[in-house]
Amino acid sequence: MTELVILTRSIITYILVVAYILVAGPIGLTLAVVFRWKRGMYAFGHAGVWLALTLAGIRYRVTGLEQVPDTAVVFCSNHESNVDPPVLFQALHPQLHVLYKAELHRFPIMGTVFDVGGFVPIERGSRDKSMASIGRGAESLRAGNSFLIFPEGTRSRTGELLRFKKGGFVMAIEAQAPIVPVAVRGGRASMRKGSALVRPVRVSVRVGAPIPTAGLTLDDRGELMARVHGEVERLLADGSLWE
Repeated sequence: MTELVILTRSIITYILVVAYILVAGPIGLTLAVVFRWKRGMYAFGHAGVWLALTLAGIRYRVTGLEQVPDTAVVFCSNHESNVDPPVLFQALHPQLHVLYKAELHRFPIMGTVFDVGGFVPIERGSRDKSMASIGRGAESLRAGNSFLIFPEGTRSRTGELLRFKKGGFVMAIEAQAPIVPVAVRGGRASMRKGSALVRPVRVSVRVGAPIPTAGLTLDDRGELMARVHGEVERLLADGSLWE
């Protein structure tokens, strides 16, 4: 595929997705706020993500979901591309909540949608605000809402798994919710560093066995982080899983 075709396809994708957000965003918010129909807002969200991925030519496959229990869990994934969040939002759960960087809250409409959808922003520059957010996330987990976290805190530029941050693990322990390790590969080839062009790719998602937190305390968070880090690393390194 030539650069001109990729450029044209990317521009069309951006224009149509922005138009969709401007039209569907207020409708979804109205359904959620006025009519208390949160499921409807998520339906609009999934339709928008499907539109974006389809227009950009991004396909995905997911394996291992049959291991996930029918309870609230914390999906813990590596992060190598801007493509990862929409793919995982689409692939993992019909009403997936997200622990995300508070900076993203500044985008018009998006911040309001995140709030109404139950997403939880993390203020990384303030420990007190971060811990308050973790508390809200734990409360939401106890209410039955599953979460997605990217514990590396930023995208890995090399594909090598970075050191994990503790926030999402504290949240899981406080709620006594299992953590499900997730490995995602393929998205890095879609959006190259410093480029807004979106190239068609096939993303692979592998879901691992749940790791329980029942009975753990905050003193166990370091050991839990190490265990989950090792499992995500194993999923990424196991070539047989990506055939």
